[in-house]
Amino acid sequence: MESFLFQASIYLAAAVIAVPFASRLGLGSVLGYLAAGIIIGPLLGLVGSETEDLQHFAEFGVVMMLFLIGLELEPHALWDMRHRLIGLGGLQIVLSTLAIMGVAMAYHQPWGVAFAIGLALSLSSTAIVLQTLSEKGLMQTGGGRSVFSVLLTQDIAVIPILAFLPLLVVTMPAQLAGDGSILRSGEDASDTAHHSLSLVEGLPAWGVTLVTVAAIGAVIFAGIFLTRPLFRYIHSARLREMYTALALLIVVGISSLMTLVGLSPALGAFLAGVVLASSEFRHELETDLEPFKGLLLGLFFITVGAGINFTLLFDNALNITAMALLVILLKGAVLYTLGRAFKLKGRDHWLFTLALAQAGEFGFVLVSFSVVQGVIPREVAETLLLVISISMLITPLLFIIYDILSKRAPDTREHHPDDEIDIEAPVIIAGIGRFGQIVNRLVQANGFNAVVLDHNMETIAVMRRFGFKGFLGDPTRPDILRAAGLADARVLVVALDDPDAAVKLVTYARKLRPNLHIVARARDRTQVYRLYQAGANDIVREMFDSSLRAGRYVLENMGLSEYEASEAERLFYNHDRQSVRELAQLWDPAIPTSQNEPYVARAKELQKELETAFLSRDTP
Repeated sequence: MESFLFQASIYLAAAVIAVPFASRLGLGSVLGYLAAGIIIGPLLGLVGSETEDLQHFAEFGVVMMLFLIGLELEPHALWDMRHRLIGLGGLQIVLSTLAIMGVAMAYHQPWGVAFAIGLALSLSSTAIVLQTLSEKGLMQTGGGRSVFSVLLTQDIAVIPILAFLPLLVVTMPAQLAGDGSILRSGEDASDTAHHSLSLVEGLPAWGVTLVTVAAIGAVIFAGIFLTRPLFRYIHSARLREMYTALALLIVVGISSLMTLVGLSPALGAFLAGVVLASSEFRHELETDLEPFKGLLLGLFFITVGAGINFTLLFDNALNITAMALLVILLKGAVLYTLGRAFKLKGRDHWLFTLALAQAGEFGFVLVSFSVVQGVIPREVAETLLLVISISMLITPLLFIIYDILSKRAPDTREHHPDDEIDIEAPVIIAGIGRFGQIVNRLVQANGFNAVVLDHNMETIAVMRRFGFKGFLGDPTRPDILRAAGLADARVLVVALDDPDAAVKLVTYARKLRPNLHIVARARDRTQVYRLYQAGANDIVREMFDSSLRAGRYVLENMGLSEYEASEAERLFYNHDRQSVRELAQLWDPAIPTSQNEPYVARAKELQKELETAFLSRDTP
């Protein structure tokens, strides 16, 4: 027991230290877990032979991950995306697999081993790529959407790949186990004991098929008809941990059933996830299983890192690095060709090519699974794990190359000419998102005209369909503002999503029109201070008023009368406005707010004044 607790402490400490550090460097959590495993394994030698046994347990994190992926994939959504998933994503997997398989066979690997290698290396890193796309704001570009489609296809493809890999087992000479029994390829004594329970062993082919279909049908039937009454039964206990227990039972039970009929547990978990994707309990299941999935997957990647053969890496550093670069070049060539075929151009084409060129975390899963099944020899697998790790480490460099190429590549986004603004009005509204729409409707409902400007063609088109007139154009451009009548307008409403653009617009409008009344939207207090310094008259935090209303409802339901709650809301509102005005004078953009001593001191004083004001109000 003491040994187990010590080992658990080592694994958890390594993860807690390495993963946040890797995330800060922009390398992502997967590389952080791998680094943690490398540190406690090959470098420091804190863990040893128990790593392989632990990896079998940690592989259950992969099952949970595929169940959660299934929950995110509603069948009708998949059907709507079928052309891009099957076309772009499917072709990427097939062509990349064949290209890598061809190279592996050229290096004298049997076709089954080469095929498994191609499948494992054809998949890219979902974790690293999606995180980087989000950080760089590239998800909504044409290239970003194409990348996401391929990654989604790869995630789905893991299921049939896991089911298919055991069919590639290469027949090897029989070996004797410790008890004298004969082991087939890919088996060891523990595997034999583990798979001793089976519902299909000894059945004829038609019996195996019948039992397998019945098991899959049982999963679908239970997902559709039994989950609702089961969740209601659990709900009657009103114990939070019972929901977690039920979520674990669903995944573990389905995995066990799939194992008994000779199918991949991941296949059953994914199928159950898709069946439950439209269920009202979907979010409950996601919430309950997400922590287990994250920890088990992290543990899996740590064990992979701990099992990396650094002696092999140091002895063959040039060859292994060359293999990683070759994988990137092969996949890059396939992606570049597909990008041309699917009419991606310029920046989108380069993003699609470079973002997906590496191998990914699913490669670790497939390689480890292939070793257990006897598909890939262990010595080959050790090299593959190093190749995957190095290709993932090169990924940040690929995005740097994209940044360089994108500056030289032409911008192929569809550009619409700015509208000719043919009216002037006393009110100009810059930005017609959720915030600007309500302002515009209120103003026009009271008989005042407004010139609405936005740089998003889709937003303007939707607005026009509902009978509101708007003009396409960048509200921060001086010529657009002049055409909208800024010289004679009485009120300018700044409702732009981009904080920097909003400050730029307020600064320009105040400089041009010192007497113009400017109403500006702010995301938070920091932007309030920036807009205040830029010259806005009225600054509205987008969540402030709605939060006040919610707080008032809470007070009413805690026993205050409507009048008392309304007075509390009014007192808080007035005090906050005064506080913001005072704190804006102390705010310094060059100093982090938490380190601005005068600001912090005055904020504390204002909070005490608020508490005193409420106590004084309640005193008879």
